[in-house]
Amino acid sequence: MTTTPIRGLTPVLDTGRTLLGPALREAVSSHLGPEMSRIAHYHFGWADAEGRPTGTWSGKMLRPTLALLSARAAGATDGDGLPAALAVELVHNFSLLHDDIMDGDETRRGRATAWTVFGVPNAILAGDAMVTAATSVLLAARGAGALSATMSLMTATQRMIDGQTSDVEFERREDVTLSECLRMAGDKTGALLGCACALGAELVGAEKPLVEGLDAFGEHIGLAFQLADDLLGIWGDPDRSGKQVGADLRVRKKSLPVVAALNSPGADELRALYLGPEPMTERTVQRVTELVERAGGRDWAQDEAARQIASAEERLAATGIPDDVLGELLEVAGFIVGRQL
Repeated sequence: MTTTPIRGLTPVLDTGRTLLGPALREAVSSHLGPEMSRIAHYHFGWADAEGRPTGTWSGKMLRPTLALLSARAAGATDGDGLPAALAVELVHNFSLLHDDIMDGDETRRGRATAWTVFGVPNAILAGDAMVTAATSVLLAARGAGALSATMSLMTATQRMIDGQTSDVEFERREDVTLSECLRMAGDKTGALLGCACALGAELVGAEKPLVEGLDAFGEHIGLAFQLADDLLGIWGDPDRSGKQVGADLRVRKKSLPVVAALNSPGADELRALYLGPEPMTERTVQRVTELVERAGGRDWAQDEAARQIASAEERLAATGIPDDVLGELLEVAGFIVGRQL
């Protein structure tokens, strides 16, 4: 199996993909039943819909690479952190399988999503199977903190589910506050990234202050990523983001810049247009875009993203980890946020 090159990946991520790809495939084949494994192989790009090997895959492996680096931050090796890396990637892909269904997305990574090929029930079950596989991989690890790491991953998974639940709930509400929206983003995006940044260290038995510092670093990066993604959903360049300009506004998404604007003084026209029953025409999208920016939603989101990045760097520096690992963690974090900004 070869890895499909991904434009713009950092050297650290390229190295992580090379190490993690074969190990992830082995974990899927070992811990999932035949039918669920077939769906997972398709989802990861290792096989076509008939199960024939493609010989390639294209995942970025952001979260598992962070988990490997966190093990190294604790003085261990990549091999010591490998179970944590595999577990966090399995949980991440559980969420992708389920998100595609909830959002009705028909393509991912340039091919049909699993639910459109194998049906909704099977895609849901494949996601469920990945969560149980993640638990099995961690519990079977030899690290001194295997049990603690498993509990942390499951806590982060529950927070991610809670965040997704809130996101769905917000679609039906007109009174979403900015603090609620920030909490939702922290759960939906920040929790798993924070866990990824700390899980390898926790697995190998690192001291609590280091684990907590790495987790906080990842949580701040996760929020910065979500803010940047929300900005792209309104003002992004389609050639860079892959999103249509104003994509989030067309579906009346309660993204962070929008909620900040809706809760600002003098947002009556914005509230009437965005929360009203009338169809969102192209002219309405253009007007709403103007009103969100005029109400300060864009400036607030940009400033908040910068604050989150600064906080992430501060928390990471305070851990006292070796300079080489610190630099590599910042390199991956810069890729995560920079590909959005």
